[in-house]
Amino acid sequence: MADPTDANLDAALERGRKARLDEPRALSARYDRPSGRIVVELANGCAFAFPPALVAGLDAADEAGLAGVEVIGSGYGLHWEALDIDLSIPGLLAGAFGTARHMARLAGRTRSPAKAAAARVNGARGGRPRKVAATS
Repeated sequence: MADPTDANLDAALERGRKARLDEPRALSARYDRPSGRIVVELANGCAFAFPPALVAGLDAADEAGLAGVEVIGSGYGLHWEALDIDLSIPGLLAGAFGTARHMARLAGRTRSPAKAAAARVNGARGGRPRKVAATS
């Protein structure tokens, strides 16, 4: 591996400056009791809020635990010490509120006109089709 040069270091510092301007970073985070949401203020002037019930680990937390949120990692993460939970700001903004398994469980609870129509069709046929075991 090549030794770092002043030019390499300068280029890396410039990439870091650009990243701090372009990437979403939290300035502050708090639990808002009236709305029941975690509110995050971003460095770019935007803010977003999300219900803790969507997040694996926060879904069963009490208000005192939720209020213990702090910003970590130069604004790239949220941390709840008492709950031992860390979340990434880019992940939250992308809609990732937990593991793939947690997200799939949430998706299974979704109600939609298409899901209701499928349930009616299955009900008219006597219910959900039974799974057939594969034979070898």
